[in-house]
Amino acid sequence: MDTRQPDLTREKILHAAFGEIHRNGYQAASIANILADTGLTKGALYHYFPAKHALGLAVIDEVIQEGLEEMVFRPLREAEHPVTELLDIMQRKAEYMNEDTIRLGCPLNNLMQEMSPLDDTFKARLTLILKAWQKGIRNALVTGQRQRQIRADVDCEAAALFIVSAWEGCWGVAKNLQSAKTFRLCMTQLQDYVLSLGPRSRPRNKQTQ
Repeated sequence: MDTRQPDLTREKILHAAFGEIHRNGYQAASIANILADTGLTKGALYHYFPAKHALGLAVIDEVIQEGLEEMVFRPLREAEHPVTELLDIMQRKAEYMNEDTIRLGCPLNNLMQEMSPLDDTFKARLTLILKAWQKGIRNALVTGQRQRQIRADVDCEAAALFIVSAWEGCWGVAKNLQSAKTFRLCMTQLQDYVLSLGPRSRPRNKQTQ
């Protein structure tokens, strides 16, 4: 059994780099600021990450993707009723949001807007996260169909794409307006959309009214 502890120095660099990129964007992110945050030398940083590009990709893979894994992907995979869990995740995210957390926007969305048009490797890594997100929600909806929480006529692939797109759109609009209230309102509408995918209520027979 492997009992090795994670490399704390590498983790420190990754999380400092994530914060710097989130605040300033990848292109404006400063290696000097990352070193100041960690108290490490440039040699120590380059021991783990030979270039800024490699560090940026590691932030995507090991901080942003793993954050979504913990917040969204794993809970959906492990839930007995994943559609209910999806609604709960949306509710938790809305409740967590405040003016401080909305200020810098979504790290994934920020990098997609900044780097996807400029760097094919960044674009490919970010696309993998989006596809994993869409797949997780699609699988939740498919399970919901089996559990009769989602109608059989719903195109789960298309619905999942819409949910991910709308979720990120909520972030983008709320960041632009600097309004956590906007994010919460958008997420409430997104929850209503998921609920609308459920079985339709049958109209009552007029003779029984």
